[in-house]
Amino acid sequence: MVQLSMPASLNEIEKRLWASADELRANSKLKSSEYSVPVLGLIFLCFADHRFSVADQELKAARENSGSSRRSGLSKTDYQARGVMYLPAPARFSALLDLPESADIGTAINDAMRAIEEENEELRGVLPKSVPASPNAEPEIL
Repeated sequence: MVQLSMPASLNEIEKRLWASADELRANSKLKSSEYSVPVLGLIFLCFADHRFSVADQELKAARENSGSSRRSGLSKTDYQARGVMYLPAPARFSALLDLPESADIGTAINDAMRAIEEENEELRGVLPKSVPASPNAEPEIL
């Protein structure tokens, strides 16, 4: 199985994507049309989580450096003001990586997409929520 974590370069990303596609073709009964949407969804979640994490660190550092006595936590508008979509904790790619092996990964991915849509109105009804997408689907492969 291909390990998921943040890659270091575009070349590494390309190699890992091809290796993952090769593994899906070789080790599952799925057609590429059945795993393409969930895979693209995972890439989206990884990218969104990275952008969110960078903004989160910057916002927290700016708040600490300003000496703000603001007691409430950061809100989704703080992230959106930076051009970053707000990701609730269960919708973060890092949360998916932390799930136990016994977890239903397909349901967790679908739930993550729904949670993102709930917090980001402009995405309602747009994100894929189809893992597993077919009767042949093998969520443990995805």
